[in-house]
Amino acid sequence: MVVGKKKIAILGSTGSIGTQALEVISAHSEDFQVLVLTAQSNADLLISQARAFLPSHVVIGDEAKFIQVKQALQDLPIEVLAGSKSLEDVVVMEEVDVVLTALVGYAGLLPTVKAIRAKKTIALANKETLVVAGALIMPLAKEMGVSILPVDSEHSAIFQCLMGESHNPIEKIILTASGGPFRGFSREQLRCVTRAQALKHPNWTMGAKITIDSASLMNKGLEVIEAAWLFGLEQHQIEVIVHPQSIIHSLVQFEDGSMKAQMGLPDMKLPIQFALGYPNRMRSDFPRFDFRDFGQLTFEQPDISTFRNLGLAFDALSKGGNMACILNAANEIAVDAFLKDQIGFLEMSDLVEDSMAKGTFLAQPSLEDYIETDKLTRVNAQNWVKTYNKR
Repeated sequence: MVVGKKKIAILGSTGSIGTQALEVISAHSEDFQVLVLTAQSNADLLISQARAFLPSHVVIGDEAKFIQVKQALQDLPIEVLAGSKSLEDVVVMEEVDVVLTALVGYAGLLPTVKAIRAKKTIALANKETLVVAGALIMPLAKEMGVSILPVDSEHSAIFQCLMGESHNPIEKIILTASGGPFRGFSREQLRCVTRAQALKHPNWTMGAKITIDSASLMNKGLEVIEAAWLFGLEQHQIEVIVHPQSIIHSLVQFEDGSMKAQMGLPDMKLPIQFALGYPNRMRSDFPRFDFRDFGQLTFEQPDISTFRNLGLAFDALSKGGNMACILNAANEIAVDAFLKDQIGFLEMSDLVEDSMAKGTFLAQPSLEDYIETDKLTRVNAQNWVKTYNKR
């Protein structure tokens, strides 16, 4: 049990989740202390955050920016480190109570493994960790007696619905999806969408990568795989429904047919605060939901034939092994290429499907196998992009 303030390490403090987590911590400074802040390349914001929250350690992933950060903070008692290895070092510090993994993509895997082995509570916003290596992460967490507290709004919703229900079997869970900015579009319409259009999410404010994933429904596919590992579910126990208003964040159906839903306005600070404060609910001044503001809540089936990424994610979950690792690595390359205007919106799914078809399948991969799978998939996906641009 933590006595006094919870000491928090935030991996990815300059991203959307990281900055909102700092807002939550600032509002509850009597309960939390920031011990570690890390960023990949946003040195200016990292410096500003460090001066505001005075952590004991700061890590800049981009080693070329180490001197800039070091010099900017030299008047403060803050140890400045650089490089990916430093991420793995700071999470194991004895003083750290909770590690909030808000890194984007595969980069969160190894620091999370290190933190679990050091028996740190994990507030998990980096869904890719479980997508890539859930078969290793969940048994390791159980072995170490480590709690993994979901920060994704959908998984936080499921987690909250299951509180007090550990003795009751789950029949299925239903993950809700907003449908993104292109809900209802045909394939022909998607062929012409732009980067700028894809980055305009109707309900949520998120980083570029997750916003594109949401537009393509890959984000929901990754959440399906994450949910399977978090809650010990089979594929047939997970359903996705499009709910454009994003008020019901997800639901659980029990074997008697009854359902529990967690509701609220779309605000990521709510699940962040719940994870950091768990098991207690903490006061907040966040805006409250009012039924009078919503004439109706609507639901519809996702169009998997048009938004193929969701179907590909279900395929990867069904296949098991390292297939979800291949899916994730290919998607990260695909999103990066789309953001650089190197491929179109529909080609992201083509690239992921090609990678899954041609990747080397391993039924029972080790951590080293996952690392190698990720590396090889990225090389092959980058070659696919180069070939595409030569057509």
